[in-house]
Amino acid sequence: MSKWTAKYPIYIPSKNRADTCLTARFFLREGVKFKIVIEPSQVSAYRKNYADDLLLVLPRDEMLLVGARLWIREHSIAAGFDRHWQFDDNIRDFQRLHKGKRIPVDSNIALHVAEEFTDRYNNIGLTGFNYTMFTKPEYKQPYFLNVHVYSATLVNNRMPFKWRLKYNDDTDLCLQVLTNNLCTVLFNVFCVRKLQTMAIKGGNTDDLYAGDGRFVMARTLEEMWPEHVVTTWRFGRPQHLIKNNWHQFTTPLIRRTDIDWSAIENTRFDIALRAVKKPRSRAMRRFLAENG
Repeated sequence: MSKWTAKYPIYIPSKNRADTCLTARFFLREGVKFKIVIEPSQVSAYRKNYADDLLLVLPRDEMLLVGARLWIREHSIAAGFDRHWQFDDNIRDFQRLHKGKRIPVDSNIALHVAEEFTDRYNNIGLTGFNYTMFTKPEYKQPYFLNVHVYSATLVNNRMPFKWRLKYNDDTDLCLQVLTNNLCTVLFNVFCVRKLQTMAIKGGNTDDLYAGDGRFVMARTLEEMWPEHVVTTWRFGRPQHLIKNNWHQFTTPLIRRTDIDWSAIENTRFDIALRAVKKPRSRAMRRFLAENG
């Protein structure tokens, strides 16, 4: 059992994935406390795999993801929290980017570090974790500032900005935050191994991606944010593109003044590298010997 636990509540909005809710599986394995948020019609299916105390039931069916996200936020506020986590249901695990290698890591550690970092500043709207598929081994930055934050997100309940679109609600929320002089933080040092969209059945496939859904998604966002978004053709499909690759957003982090920064600036988290099974490759055995 990890010595760390998440400070803020964790929610997993899920639909039609009672047998394939990957995020819930690995959170259970690692002792992370969470709630799966489902529609009333999904209760019997999810009860086959998850205890009732892990399930939160929405007021009605067909609220769409944006409605579920808003309901989750209000649920966390009613419980007295300043922030809350929302995770997609198709995440396999966390990894740590360490000396050019992506290494499996206890999710409790990643959650704790992200929360503690976020709470040091006054103006962070969203914090999250990059995807392993986009986290390059050569990255030296522990995090990117003022970029997209998707799929594994710590949300500031005190900010007025909320999800509001059926399509690309996460990008829209990031743009609301960034154009109003708040910051987003995307961790690279910890990242999530997320399946590609539509890799497994269920979720929002029917609601969002059927027919010309991808084009409609991109155009809707461009119409909402014409100064920041264009619709283009990438990876063999229509897709939105943020102009200048998010670089136009330059708001700096603002430190809290009520904490002792000299006591934390050079503090290292007590994280140890250990082999949970014998490494197969010679290179990994050498890496463990040098860094364990």
